[in-house]
Amino acid sequence: MTADDPFGRLDDDDYPAYTMGRAAEIAGTTQGFLRAIGEHRLIAPLRSDGGHRRYSRYQLRIAARARELVDQGTPIEAACRIIVLEDQLEEAQRINAEQRRSAALHAAAT
Repeated sequence: MTADDPFGRLDDDDYPAYTMGRAAEIAGTTQGFLRAIGEHRLIAPLRSDGGHRRYSRYQLRIAARARELVDQGTPIEAACRIIVLEDQLEEAQRINAEQRRSAALHAAAT
């Protein structure tokens, strides 16, 4: 996003564009559920100047995943932990893949 492109933030997955009501609607959940996963520190919505919660698209995907697990019978605490672990695993796999590519490039150069 630049001063010449104020709408660039619309493509930003981390931009807190959605109010709680709209976020709950998009994620297919309730406002209470969003508050609950916030209390379990799965997501931390930003606050507007007026103190209202604002959610990003990334947070909405996490909320929808949590709702999916809870709907399958997983307790909310466990669902939150599962999602954190899934995220950590994905990040570790990404780092490993980068290191393998780097090692392969280094080996090819020598």
